[in-house]
Amino acid sequence: MTEEIESPVESVSEDMHHHAEHSAESWLKWCAVLAATYAVLAAIAGLQSSHFANDAMIEQIEASDQWGYYQAKGIKAMVAESERDILRQLGKDAGKSPDPDKYKKEQEDIQKDAQEKVEAAKRHLVQHEILSRAVTMFQVSIAVIAIAVLTKRRPFALLSAAMSLLGLYFLAAGLMTR
Repeated sequence: MTEEIESPVESVSEDMHHHAEHSAESWLKWCAVLAATYAVLAAIAGLQSSHFANDAMIEQIEASDQWGYYQAKGIKAMVAESERDILRQLGKDAGKSPDPDKYKKEQEDIQKDAQEKVEAAKRHLVQHEILSRAVTMFQVSIAVIAIAVLTKRRPFALLSAAMSLLGLYFLAAGLMTR
């Protein structure tokens, strides 16, 4: 049975909602709504960040597999060349031995594929890092807006809103980076 992991900001968010509900100041209720919105955005950014991290890892593994295949073809080419050289030195027909050029041509295609996978992994890692910044900004926004509610100081709510805008910027940048 899997156990659901509770976010560290959930309990703060719940306390804040409770505090805002029992307050006479309407701006505090809006803070609670904003905090819930920030939590949703943080969850979306977190899921996307994980998605891109997984893609980067899978592509890097596939690239490593391709580089291993590339090396195997290189070894086959060297063995074929050695076999041809030995047959020539013995004065025998080397026409039936494997063609080393065939392996070298295959290596070119394999190398191209491996390099493309490495580049794709790098791009996905960049997206992961940008989206991780979005998650961080939304989580900090939730913490700051909680401070605004608990201390009943509006400047903290404004600071939280500014930080969430930065989080939105990172979220958009992470999703648009290709």
